[in-house]
Amino acid sequence: MYKILHEQNFELRPGGTVKFEGAPHGSGASFFHVKSEPGKGSSLHKHPYPETWIVRAGKVRFTVGNEQIETEAGHVVVAGANIPHKYLNIGADILELFCIHPSPQILQEAVEE
Repeated sequence: MYKILHEQNFELRPGGTVKFEGAPHGSGASFFHVKSEPGKGSSLHKHPYPETWIVRAGKVRFTVGNEQIETEAGHVVVAGANIPHKYLNIGADILELFCIHPSPQILQEAVEE
């Protein structure tokens, strides 16, 4: 069995981010496909599972716990479970990244900064 899904049918979130949750499709994984303008990013949050980011284009600063990591296209970054984290587009161009969630649905809790 297989499914072919078209991204335009997924939930489109503010800023052009696409949200895919695997549960309705029989998948144990979910993701965000982010296309973020310069100076934009996520708010601080955490998940009960690790999150993996695949940077496809642009430059980004991840804050993971008390650490800041600056990276660019071609890199993969992993944040551990229950560690507050966020990202910020620090480049002059669109940031494109995939945020992989090893869960059939995205479980996210906001964290105060």
